[in-house]
Amino acid sequence: MDARLGPAAPSPSAPEAEVLRRFRSYAAASLRRGAAGEPALDGLRPNERRTSALLTAWCEAAAEIAGPHHSDAVSAALEPVLIHFRNALRTSNSGRRRRGAPRAGRRAVIAAIDRICDAFLAIDADTGRIVDANPAAGALLGVARDALIDVEAASFMPAESQHGWWTEFDAVTEGTEPRRFRASLADKGGRPIAVDCSLTCLATRGRTLALVVARPT
Repeated sequence: MDARLGPAAPSPSAPEAEVLRRFRSYAAASLRRGAAGEPALDGLRPNERRTSALLTAWCEAAAEIAGPHHSDAVSAALEPVLIHFRNALRTSNSGRRRRGAPRAGRRAVIAAIDRICDAFLAIDADTGRIVDANPAAGALLGVARDALIDVEAASFMPAESQHGWWTEFDAVTEGTEPRRFRASLADKGGRPIAVDCSLTCLATRGRTLALVVARPT
């Protein structure tokens, strides 16, 4: 999992890591019995989008570990188990509370961002964690975009460029003008990626977001 996700892999104490542990137990029990029962989801409060991406990565890693002669069989066996587990997680009370119902206008904005070719990252200016990302950002960093959610943005920034990033974040949150600059990101393997960036600030009642659009140079 660490090799597949890099810095986006959950820490052992993260709620998503607990979901993965329960899915592992659930999958093992379901495959032994030959039928999928109801998973134990009590007490879980994960981010549903991130958790879904991590579950996919777990299944892909399991198939890869099985080797080329058994990977297809492992994938086929895990698919119905994964679907049942995801549906149970989606319909759980905790999942509904965390997920919410986006308004039509917000859905239209999200759809437009998903279609752009440049990488988009929404970063919480106070915590430095990624709040949202588009598919282009996931492709650039080598990680499924939903797996990036709630990960520290600095995990995908080379150490030598982090000071420059935070300087730009401070400037855009303290002022009103968009910023343009050249910086570096790092993919899941730590390989640097030079990018041209535009940075704007979005202040809501609950938090301030730094909106990054990055284009590889």
